[in-house]
Amino acid sequence: MNDMPNPIQIQKYLGGIDYPASKQTIVDSAKESGADDDVLEALNAIEDKQYEDPTEVSSAVM
Repeated sequence: MNDMPNPIQIQKYLGGIDYPASKQTIVDSAKESGADDDVLEALNAIEDKQYEDPTEVSSAVM
């Protein structure tokens, strides 16, 4: 992985997601929002589970 995106960079691509959300929903939403490769790579690396809120997604990426 190149530079690990920070939570703020990631969250800007996740607006409008209804939580709880699956990993696939989160990745797809980020793609649709124009997320760059670093963000998509970070999101693809998170655990495949339901996420309750944006904070949980950010914690998973850390």
